[in-house]
Amino acid sequence: MGRRDDYRFLQLIDAIASINQKVNLIGVVIETSIPKQSKGTDCFCTIRIVDESKPGPGIAINFFAENMEKLPQVMAAGDIIQLSHVVMKMHGSEVYAVFNKKFSSFALFEGKHGRSFVPYQFSATYHAREQDKKFILELRKWLIEHPNETGSRDLPSLKEIREGEHFNLACKILHLCEVKKDEWILFVWDGTDTPPALVEPKFEDEKEDPLPLQLEPFPLPRDVLCTFPAVGTVLRVIIRRGNEKLDLNVLKSGRWVKFVNLKCESHAALWCAFIMPFTKICYLPDDDDIILQRQRSSDERISSKWGRMPLSCFPWPSDLTETDHPDVPFVTLMHVLTNPEVTSKFRCVVRVVAVFPWRVEDFYSPVGAYRIRLTLEDATARIHAFLYADDAVNFFGGYYPVDVMTRKRNTLLGIPESDDGREMKDGFRNPPWMQCCLKSYYVDKGDPWGSRNYRMFATRLLN
Repeated sequence: MGRRDDYRFLQLIDAIASINQKVNLIGVVIETSIPKQSKGTDCFCTIRIVDESKPGPGIAINFFAENMEKLPQVMAAGDIIQLSHVVMKMHGSEVYAVFNKKFSSFALFEGKHGRSFVPYQFSATYHAREQDKKFILELRKWLIEHPNETGSRDLPSLKEIREGEHFNLACKILHLCEVKKDEWILFVWDGTDTPPALVEPKFEDEKEDPLPLQLEPFPLPRDVLCTFPAVGTVLRVIIRRGNEKLDLNVLKSGRWVKFVNLKCESHAALWCAFIMPFTKICYLPDDDDIILQRQRSSDERISSKWGRMPLSCFPWPSDLTETDHPDVPFVTLMHVLTNPEVTSKFRCVVRVVAVFPWRVEDFYSPVGAYRIRLTLEDATARIHAFLYADDAVNFFGGYYPVDVMTRKRNTLLGIPESDDGREMKDGFRNPPWMQCCLKSYYVDKGDPWGSRNYRMFATRLLN
């Protein structure tokens, strides 16, 4: 692509040497911030652009406008933005441009596959000119020849996240809901499984402070839950608006998006991410290679007989248990939760992350029958399932002394023992994956959604 001196568009490499000057730029959008109310009366967002002279990080453009609607609404990474009369500034060692609502203008065009030279959004002061077309054509050609410049390649997947780290993510937005004042949760998915989180060393307080089944205060409505994929982790991304008035209308369900700089955490052994003040986003075009790759991998996994096992137990779960139905394909707990038939039977691979009651002496009711509530999880969901009466006798292999039952309980929960065989109550635990059979049944037949509980059956503990 040639220089643009003949039409006053500066290449980015030249613009960074033009501090405090008004310049005209045209570039490719690689990321944006979530629009928010600035500390004054204006609304604000940042867009980062690249061109052939300055790929990689490119430069940031800071936009100010009277309202959110007048800020650029970028449809997808790789779209082209034309800017007139933006002012180049420097803060520390970083050079950026400022869009002034009084005298600057912008126009947004489709990216490499675009055919039109009509912008899909433009500011009130924008004036189209015939000469603009050749620069748009040159950028589209450059994007086709350099497909990696929009930065959507080689992004980590959910299976690679680590607690406390900042990470980038390409994912599909499934749902957004407000969980309390100024706090929202964004539900996202990329087709892979998060790794099993370490469980806090809490034991006896399951009655008063049970391990939660989800991070949101109340379960999602069933009609929402049924829209989620049954395979792959649905990650909760927490948005705390605080004093920042973010425009969350830019987060569109059903779209694939690239997040830059999310913060990964584990709460109650459930993975989540946080949108930080410096987090950037950009929607990805439907034909983006990373989307096609993730969807292809998910489809291959679903079509496999054993593809619904958690990825972290590959190639097979532990030999801790066996079931009476070894040839029945596994399903995920999300499949169990969203199954349209209330009374059904399933075979799953799960971890036991909590048990109630805690003391093995309390596993039996006053009439001598087992009654235990297990908290089970896989990469897709967490549920309560009951071990009761004959199903529990079959599971444990009978009735045993306290020390034997304690060892069995600890094995299920992944509680390590010291060299002298005593239970270690400090440190995190990592329960083993095991296979089990579950059945669902009515709680309230008058509930039109079919309220249901779950019981473990036809499963034996081998240790």
